[in-house]
Amino acid sequence: MAKHKSPELDDADDELSEQELFEHLKIKVDKGQTMLRIDKFLFNHIQNATRSKIQKAADNGCIRVNGKPVKSNYRIKPLDEITVLLPNPPREFELQPEDIPLNIVFEDDDIIIVNKAPGMVVHPGFGNYSSTLINALLYHFKNLPQPKNKSNDPHADMRPGLVHRIDKFTSGLLVIAKTEDAHVKLSKLFFDRNIDRKYVALVWGDVKADEGTITGNIGRSIKDRKIRTVFADGTMGKHAITHYKVIERFGYVTLVECKLETGRTHQIRVHMQYIGHPLFNDIEYGGDTIIKGTTFTKYKQFVENCFSILPRHALHAQTLGFVHPSSGKEIKFDSDIPDDMAAAINKWRDYAKNVIFKKGDIEE
Repeated sequence: MAKHKSPELDDADDELSEQELFEHLKIKVDKGQTMLRIDKFLFNHIQNATRSKIQKAADNGCIRVNGKPVKSNYRIKPLDEITVLLPNPPREFELQPEDIPLNIVFEDDDIIIVNKAPGMVVHPGFGNYSSTLINALLYHFKNLPQPKNKSNDPHADMRPGLVHRIDKFTSGLLVIAKTEDAHVKLSKLFFDRNIDRKYVALVWGDVKADEGTITGNIGRSIKDRKIRTVFADGTMGKHAITHYKVIERFGYVTLVECKLETGRTHQIRVHMQYIGHPLFNDIEYGGDTIIKGTTFTKYKQFVENCFSILPRHALHAQTLGFVHPSSGKEIKFDSDIPDDMAAAINKWRDYAKNVIFKKGDIEE
């Protein structure tokens, strides 16, 4: 997908002549894409745009398919080429250092280990050009190495020092490279899957097996490009493996440890949903409603209270281990489960002990 810029669709308020238009976004539709209204497709693809703005842009001739203006009800087809044309040149973006507190677990001349708070975006991108972890790192550390852009990624220059990432609402450990040599070596460790990464997740349902492995290719959903899905037949997506182990059972939810063998976007969230156990309060993967439990009003209120305590998906990157890029020694870091997730877990523990297991039954 070329020229991934975030179009400022407010600029599309007036009808425009050809000579006034500048290309802001160009998308080649995947060959596996199902027919879908273009306004819905672009809404899924552009994170900071509303559907009404997209429709207004289409009405004013700013959205083209294969070079021709289309209306918002146009149904896209595989391999269509979509362009968004606006009156002003694309705005250049420059990373700015920001004085944002960081929880630094470890630092030496080569690496930084950060315990990221939930709600912080790791690097700038569509709709998030400030207040990210990268903005904070640029303030606290100078001359972070620039990753090599081998995939023509238009946002690669927005990720100095970054070797991997976790989702906005996932908390936990990240390693940042301070030197070019450290960046190269750490990147290779991740590529070769020689990283020990363990997560703690609270998931819906009583996970029957004490431990198991989930294997399934992960790729962008054809229906909604903001989320991922498992392609079980293996013809689409990228190979992904997640190992899980039950830590504690609470009847209607289960606390599990997940160990990543691969590192795909949303991997744990997608894989746990795939086996019928979405993460608790995961709005994008169906965990933000009552999936298991009783019909009693008190139970519903209890779950709503847990959602209020933990207003995000229940996932924490707890353990990170790897070979140090300079010393060659194995190092390992652990972090405590943050307060919001710990509070929700404790409520479920008490509920299970005093209500579910005391009665001796679990209603599915």
